[in-house]
Amino acid sequence: MKYSILFLAILSFGSIFYGYFSDSDASQKFIGFGVVGVFFLVIPLFSYFRWKDKEVKDYMITKENLDKMRDKEK
Repeated sequence: MKYSILFLAILSFGSIFYGYFSDSDASQKFIGFGVVGVFFLVIPLFSYFRWKDKEVKDYMITKENLDKMRDKEK
């Protein structure tokens, strides 16, 4: 999964750079496909990969978590 995300990121950014620096008629399409690839493929896959085994409850501000933070300060 990690390598497929890296491959898609390199492919998307490569498409953006190729479209930006090329003088072809389809350069805007390369830029567009690269941006779509980054925002609709790479970022959601990366977010899923990083959060799949985490508990959301650990990152929420609740009374218990506030008490834990206060105890660590003392």
